[in-house]
Amino acid sequence: MIGLIDYGVGNLFSLVSSFGMIGEEADIVRTPEEVRRADKLILPGVGAFGDARQKLAVNGMDEALTEAARRGTPILGICLGMQMLFESSDEFGLHEGLGLIPGRITAMQPRLPGNLKVPQIGWNALICEPHPLFQGIPEGACVYFVHSYSAVDCDPWTIAHTEYGIPVTAAVARDNVLGTQFHPEKSGRIGLAMLSNFCRM
Repeated sequence: MIGLIDYGVGNLFSLVSSFGMIGEEADIVRTPEEVRRADKLILPGVGAFGDARQKLAVNGMDEALTEAARRGTPILGICLGMQMLFESSDEFGLHEGLGLIPGRITAMQPRLPGNLKVPQIGWNALICEPHPLFQGIPEGACVYFVHSYSAVDCDPWTIAHTEYGIPVTAAVARDNVLGTQFHPEKSGRIGLAMLSNFCRM
């Protein structure tokens, strides 16, 4: 069973629809017990890091997710969900992440050329490393981003980046824990192919 973690800050409808389009059943999970029973987990997220991190911790969902990662359950974090997999974020103060992937989340604006704005919104090409998540994905495929913060100090775990004036971490993987800064559920057939690849992992 694929569990879509509902902690109040994710666009679950788009994800449910996307998995339906690739013929996979995904259930919304709202308790630590349901998280522990899932064969695979998706951690979505939109909004601010600190607020989302607090909501994930309210009833022990963060601990259940960490336990699942240590058991080897495949986990995919999407957008803010990916960011929470890291050790920390400095979005509106310093906040502790789940610590499943080494690195930190920091604002893009100070690192960008002056003519580029945040949030980064739109379609950008991926530069990918070989990984099962990208099986059958053509080089330079475009996916949809919406974000103002990005992961840094994570080169050993970066499996894809994009260019937005600077190299921007687009996807990461550490064993069974993966993350995409972009939204595969909003990235057309390319995104659906990645979700299908995740289901086969």
